[in-house]
Amino acid sequence: MVCLDFTLSIWGTYKGAAMELGTFSVSLAVKDIQASRAFYEKLGFKVFAGNASQHWLILKNGAHAIGLFQGMFEKNILTFNPGWDSNASKLNTFTDIRELQRQLKAQGVQLTTEADETSTGPASFTTVDPDGNPILVDQHV
Repeated sequence: MVCLDFTLSIWGTYKGAAMELGTFSVSLAVKDIQASRAFYEKLGFKVFAGNASQHWLILKNGAHAIGLFQGMFEKNILTFNPGWDSNASKLNTFTDIRELQRQLKAQGVQLTTEADETSTGPASFTTVDPDGNPILVDQHV
């Protein structure tokens, strides 16, 4: 059994400093959102946000969050949310997604989608790790 604890919400380094990617969750591509919801509720998760009729829910168990998404993407995704704490509350200070994107690109990380670097506010980018696991960095603020 593997237990992953990302409560520090820090991954990677850039020029020796920690890269703050924001709060972490796993976004699960599910076949039946109601069946998945019932299963994760048995594990102690409770609905935190979302809309089952729109085929997405965010569930929490303490500081741990998972997203259930039916029909929205093909694979499970590691998700980071710059600007949010584990309760989806805006942080006073955080590294903007466009800066994170610049740092990763400077390190040679290939992005599959990119945030518009001339924009401000909400944006996202994606990449894929060496094993094919999708990673979404999704800033909502």
